[in-house]
Amino acid sequence: MTANDRPTISIVLPCRNEERYIGACLESILATTYPLDRIELLVVDGMSEDRTREIVAEYATRRSTIRLLDNRRCITPAALNMGIRAATGEVIMRMDAHVVYPPQYIPRLIDALQTSDADNVGGVILTLPADPSTMARAIAIGLSHPFGVGNAYFRIGVGAPRWVDSVPFGCFRRELFDRVGLFDEDLIRNQDDEFNLRLIKYGGRILLLPDVISYYFARRSLPDLARMYYQYGYYKPLVARKVDGVMTWRQLVPGLFVLTLIGTIVFAPVLLVRRVGLATAAAYVVTLLACVVGAVRRHGWRCALALAAVFPTIHFSYGFGSLRGAFDHLVQRRAARRDPTVVPLSR
Repeated sequence: MTANDRPTISIVLPCRNEERYIGACLESILATTYPLDRIELLVVDGMSEDRTREIVAEYATRRSTIRLLDNRRCITPAALNMGIRAATGEVIMRMDAHVVYPPQYIPRLIDALQTSDADNVGGVILTLPADPSTMARAIAIGLSHPFGVGNAYFRIGVGAPRWVDSVPFGCFRRELFDRVGLFDEDLIRNQDDEFNLRLIKYGGRILLLPDVISYYFARRSLPDLARMYYQYGYYKPLVARKVDGVMTWRQLVPGLFVLTLIGTIVFAPVLLVRRVGLATAAAYVVTLLACVVGAVRRHGWRCALALAAVFPTIHFSYGFGSLRGAFDHLVQRRAARRDPTVVPLSR
């Protein structure tokens, strides 16, 4: 197949305040082995307050492939929809500014999309620490560990191509959006989950490729990690309300775990409740300690001890977020919270 026979691609790249990562991200995309004259790169900026826009504009003056669009709503789904509407390519590829991509990333996804009956194809995320600190290393490890993220295959990896419920970013034929619609702008977080579940309800299929890898830089501190996972948990019930169901049962576990512990405290005088709560807490602590001890040999005792804080941060933040989200979105039917100043655009 000649270069002119390859489909044209529109890459939609939402970003906001990503000056630390946007340069490396753009360099990695421009280093692709896919013909650059078949690619348009739409960087949709959420009115960044750092040097992100300046960096992107500088690249755009040197590379006609790149266009900078203004996302005045400052939220990810609005950026995605703006990019899709502006796109001219036959294939839409959603990318992330917090990530770097190997040269074969784009052509491998395009080949899979063309040779399979998948409607969305994606690869595995390899999570890297944001800096050399012990806590940053522990956060990166926790986000790739089954105890931290369950069976999220795009985070923990798979041995062979697999049909899944979601992939981290996604590569789609343009006409798919005419069939299933655009991203839901009520969802500051989890808009990918809702879109993918809607795609599946329309009879679509999502393919995860184990040998297509991108490198994601994790959050650098526990407060940043807690905020991100609280937001993930908070918007999951709204996703469930919109699509009349949950994507996977693993998403309910943190909320049920936190609810069990709260119930144990509130109903402590009831013997059965107390026993169930204590058994649940004990099982969690034993599993946590086993994971920490197992990490000592591979990562050292300092990193292992930091993991003892990372895992509960993920679980409790997500759990409390999902309980609050269930109350707001399912019980009181409140409108989704929209404060883009505290919600980074990237994952």
